[in-house]
Amino acid sequence: MSRLSSLVVVVLLSCGTWRPAAADVGDFAPCLQFFYRSWPPKGLLGTPICQRFLNQYRFATLYSRARRSPWFSGYLYTLPAGKRPSASWKFEPQLAYPGADGNMIPFPPGPVDQNVVESQAVEHDYINSTYSRGHMDPSLHHRSHDDRLATFTLTNVVPQKAGSNDGPWQLLEQTVNKTLAAYCLGDAYIVTGVIPYQSEEHWLNNHRVAVPEYMWSAYCCPKYNNSLPEKLKDTFPTYAAIGRNDPNSTEEVVPINPATKKQFRGYDVRRMPLETLELYLKERFAAVVSVFYEQCSGSD
Repeated sequence: MSRLSSLVVVVLLSCGTWRPAAADVGDFAPCLQFFYRSWPPKGLLGTPICQRFLNQYRFATLYSRARRSPWFSGYLYTLPAGKRPSASWKFEPQLAYPGADGNMIPFPPGPVDQNVVESQAVEHDYINSTYSRGHMDPSLHHRSHDDRLATFTLTNVVPQKAGSNDGPWQLLEQTVNKTLAAYCLGDAYIVTGVIPYQSEEHWLNNHRVAVPEYMWSAYCCPKYNNSLPEKLKDTFPTYAAIGRNDPNSTEEVVPINPATKKQFRGYDVRRMPLETLELYLKERFAAVVSVFYEQCSGSD
């Protein structure tokens, strides 16, 4: 019996039953609370995952099995507290075994179960690569230590260049954190996703994990402080951004600032209204993509 199969057996026995575990893969129904008005983004196709850790749902992900990486993750922002936890990378057992327990599981030491390897990204895919593990749902945007730990699952990350992850994209995450902490008065919903290359896909580890050309993010805060600084008046109730993940991409979507520090040059982030983001998504995916219910303009 494989290590994963043994682990699944232990989990099921600990529950005192051999009944199949509740499905956390394939339906957003158990975790709609992570989307504004319980309305997941429309227009993208993939496998829904209700990300469960320590028997609690933490966030939601639309996963691409073919790309072995997420299209997006949606989550509720909470004011962060404490230091960033140490990374303990996990996987989604139900992608490999539909009847497995739904809680994400840390990768075991040694060889990884082959069904896991075939169904999703594994740590080996990123080792000795030129890419970092770029979070869709970042630990920075959560208060609870367990919520922060839950973001360290490979179903929540994509191959992201360090020039983006440690530079302009990190600055965007920090700016969103400060803005929502200062001016959002109620729940804040965030969706962060990727934009693939238009023609030839780029891959990590011999066509194992697809590399995105751009990353995007948008927040929705229906209840906010009306006394906003002038420079932020257009950023509520919703705002968005697209970030470069390839310094050699053209500049139609996100221009390059030549004055940027060398290690971050070509990984610029362009902030924009939600409507503009959705236009770019429509163009690249050849489908109407709606991120938030009524573009976050409906009364909460």
